[in-house]
Amino acid sequence: MKWSVEDAYRTLKKDTILKNIIKATGKLEPVASKDLYSSLLTSIVSQQLSVKAADTIWSRFILLFPDKIPHAELLLEIQDDKLRAVGLSYQKAGYLKNIASFSKDKMLIYKSLYRKSNDDLIEYLTEIKGVGRWTAEMILMFSLNRADVFPVDDLVIQNALKKHYHLTSKGKELHKEMNEIAVKWQPYRSLACRHLWKFKDDISL
Repeated sequence: MKWSVEDAYRTLKKDTILKNIIKATGKLEPVASKDLYSSLLTSIVSQQLSVKAADTIWSRFILLFPDKIPHAELLLEIQDDKLRAVGLSYQKAGYLKNIASFSKDKMLIYKSLYRKSNDDLIEYLTEIKGVGRWTAEMILMFSLNRADVFPVDDLVIQNALKKHYHLTSKGKELHKEMNEIAVKWQPYRSLACRHLWKFKDDISL
């Protein structure tokens, strides 16, 4: 499911507000990682943490494994107290083991899953307890390089659209207005969101 960065920017820059954000943040290249299992683990570790804190905990976490690779079989054998000692909550420890168990019992193999539609993949991944829709959407965007993912529940995206497109609604009405704005970004909404995130990190909303 390849897509052209040049075509994406031609489409996104038709929105003059987004065009200015793209100008401020600079061109972004596609990102992808075919290791869905590790991507899910890092997503859980990173939830509700700063990048620095998440990196620190992940570095400690992988030291629990002989080759610094958290193989599912080994992860399932580790005591929760050891996971807690590296900075993970008991809840996150449980979620990581859920991912490991799912990986063993079903599949998290890129070649077996990449042909699934976005909706089917989200449904598949959210079978794992602890993996919600937002986490699944991040996997689609950053592991599978899906071009047209729009995480309407992401607070940074919500705040960016409120600020730059002067939205004042909440809840379902906010989602409706966000989707109406993002229609003009299709089929490259993932790249638009990456610019909104980077704008927040670089310039601050």
